[in-house]
Amino acid sequence: MKILITGSGGLIGSEASRFFLWKKHKVFGIDNNTRQVLFGPAGSVLVNIENLNKFSNYVHLNVDIRNRSEILSIFKRYKPDVVIHCAAQPSHDKAASIPFDDFDINATGTINLLESCRLHCKDAVFINMSTNKVYGDTPNKLNLIESEKRYDFADEKYINGINETLSIDNCLHSLFGASKVSSDIIAQEYGKYFGMNVGIFRGGCLTGPQHTGVELHGFLSYIVKCALSDKPYTIFGYKGKQVRDQIHSYDVIKAFECFIENPRQGEVYNIGGCKENSASILETIDLINKLTGKKLNYAMSNDNRVGDHICYYSDMSKFKIHYNNWSLTYNLTDIIQEIYEC
Repeated sequence: MKILITGSGGLIGSEASRFFLWKKHKVFGIDNNTRQVLFGPAGSVLVNIENLNKFSNYVHLNVDIRNRSEILSIFKRYKPDVVIHCAAQPSHDKAASIPFDDFDINATGTINLLESCRLHCKDAVFINMSTNKVYGDTPNKLNLIESEKRYDFADEKYINGINETLSIDNCLHSLFGASKVSSDIIAQEYGKYFGMNVGIFRGGCLTGPQHTGVELHGFLSYIVKCALSDKPYTIFGYKGKQVRDQIHSYDVIKAFECFIENPRQGEVYNIGGCKENSASILETIDLINKLTGKKLNYAMSNDNRVGDHICYYSDMSKFKIHYNNWSLTYNLTDIIQEIYEC
């Protein structure tokens, strides 16, 4: 197959690129390292891109997804069989200071890709990497139980986490969340209105050893880096009891592979580590200290990030029903150990 991957130097994009390159498919990677512009040198993905360029079946395209004429030209020339759209402005903190760039990258960039796909390779499978931030702060309105080191859902309805029926309307998203809602909905529409094979994956905390985590994005990667380098870490709000689910990038790509083999039109799926891979920041710190032998130097801030979730983990029941041959292969300990060793 010919597979076009945007954000090919990023966490999910580079994992997807390597996965399909190893399977001997032709991969066209789009990435102009905007992440370095957004987050500084620590956010650069050039090392990942250099590693991909070592594959003979990889073609790198140093293109900005906001450049409509360039994107149209790429689709017209290559006519990919699969598109995996991972490129994004990924930080809801950063978005507030760059609203035009945030929306142009996340929303306009997505419709550039979808329309180019419709015009030049309508039968291709298109995967749009969305985010759990499309739910805004609605999860914070659910009844929660507070224990010594974490929050959890009180309602039996959410015993397995948040599913795709939770409203994405009438809530506080952050500008990042709003631009990703736009991307999410337009991708659904191209699937349902135009009958295209489009899947939308709303990610929880996606992680892995090649993640270039920074303070504004990439929680697990960044906190492990802080522990190993004795760099102070700040916990923003909720007493450090806020809960996230972690999923390894490899397990994300295995889910993509399932969808590619049996695509649906405009279907939405939550994807994350689920309850089994969920932990609060305090619990995560305890685990990092245990695995690395380091003691993280951290401070508490009473100010939570705008629109941040108090408790969120993904209910993947829908995806597991549609694709019952998929399951998590990395647990939280495995993920932290791998980041630490790399």
